[in-house]
Amino acid sequence: MDSVEKGAATSVSNPRGRPSRGRPPKLQRNSRGGQGRGVEKPPHLAALILARGGSKGIPLKNIKHLAGVPLIGWVLRAALDSGAFQSVWVSTDHDEIENVAKQFGAQVHRRSSEVSKDSSTSLDAIIEFLNYHNEVDIVGNIQATSPCLHPTDLQKVAEMIREEGYDSVFSVVRRHQFRWSEIQKGVREVTEPLNLNPAKRPRRQDWDGELYENGSFYFAKRHLIEMGYLQGGKMAYYEMRAEHSVDIDVDIDWPIAEQRVLRYGYFGKEKLKEIKLLVCNIDGCLTNGHIYVSGDQKEIISYDVKDAIGISLLKKSGIEVRLISERACSKQTLSSLKLDCKMEVSISDKLAVVDEWRKEMGLCWKEVAYLGNEVSDEECLKRVGLSGAPADACSTAQKAVGYICKCNGGRGAIREFAEHIFLLMEKVSHLYSRFQLQPPCRRTSNIIFNPNPQFHPSALASQKSGSPGMSHCTQPILCIKP
Repeated sequence: MDSVEKGAATSVSNPRGRPSRGRPPKLQRNSRGGQGRGVEKPPHLAALILARGGSKGIPLKNIKHLAGVPLIGWVLRAALDSGAFQSVWVSTDHDEIENVAKQFGAQVHRRSSEVSKDSSTSLDAIIEFLNYHNEVDIVGNIQATSPCLHPTDLQKVAEMIREEGYDSVFSVVRRHQFRWSEIQKGVREVTEPLNLNPAKRPRRQDWDGELYENGSFYFAKRHLIEMGYLQGGKMAYYEMRAEHSVDIDVDIDWPIAEQRVLRYGYFGKEKLKEIKLLVCNIDGCLTNGHIYVSGDQKEIISYDVKDAIGISLLKKSGIEVRLISERACSKQTLSSLKLDCKMEVSISDKLAVVDEWRKEMGLCWKEVAYLGNEVSDEECLKRVGLSGAPADACSTAQKAVGYICKCNGGRGAIREFAEHIFLLMEKVSHLYSRFQLQPPCRRTSNIIFNPNPQFHPSALASQKSGSPGMSHCTQPILCIKP
């Protein structure tokens, strides 16, 4: 699927944060890691993600939500789904990071305070991990800050280590950047070109560029690491696609990475499906959960107009929106909101009702989305194709979903979740365009839904014939279940 190149590395620079230890050694083959053995079980390859809790740039960066998923969750999903590892580990000193890692299915190594300092290197933490895990022969150190990593990359690198006999493999990306010598302030010198002739500046298409480490991963065999190296012996690089080379170091990277991961990130093994039904809990999603009672005992609730617009956008795009609540809400009060949505209240078994709606519309579960915030929503959230929860949802609901909103319930969560669906739709449209596939048209009311590369969610708000971005055509809504 991804076009990559690999090659033997003749000289490399040290990974970030690792002290220089001289030239990487050329190692003799030994009996560790499957070299010089007879017919035995394959060497144990362990994925290891280092996630210290004391990040200085962005507090608890490793579990901050990126596109609705904890940052570390993106690489954990890729590592687990690759099937390339006998075990997947997170090395951390923080309880919250441990909980998130276990939620995604990883094992946790509680690193000591000695290797959790600001001055500690990645190599220190990896060596400590190996001291506690004698079964591990090869370590794939994956950076938590590389959210666009794909399973196919990890599978190919594992094959290079196991089948082609490399001692270490690291990720690189190709850059077309001209470099110049740095001049210190106050020094009367002129800068010099480092990788070009200014008199014959090549065009981008005429220049292969240069390879740079992108920090996504470093694979190395145990005996190499125990000597103090992550790169050495029989070395090779693995060239990643430029669009997959995302590294988050500072807060300013966050919005850029969020857009990149929605376009190029890995969303799981589930096949793409068109969302045709969104079910939303009323109390805590449509509203903020507050109930006001008037002097004549009438119930008063509030909602955000942004959420009403989000519902309207979804309906105009052909998605049915329905509301549900376990509380005996006043249908008269809800009807006064003029959302024009079918609703059911006083429901003790929400899954049964949603299942009935699904069957009524002739849908499979992957064509259903659900936004919930309570324990009573858990089973629905786990069953549907696309699940979300407001930022202030209970922990049970948040653990069951694939997307956690930045907005609270009753404060724009529905609108945000709707935009998340639209962004996933753009990702799917990109894939259709890339592989020259044509999804079937479908008709709803008087609007024909068909792919439109220039689609933007805001265009749905316009009903004018021939308005920019609309032209009576939008894309079908599709999603990927995380």
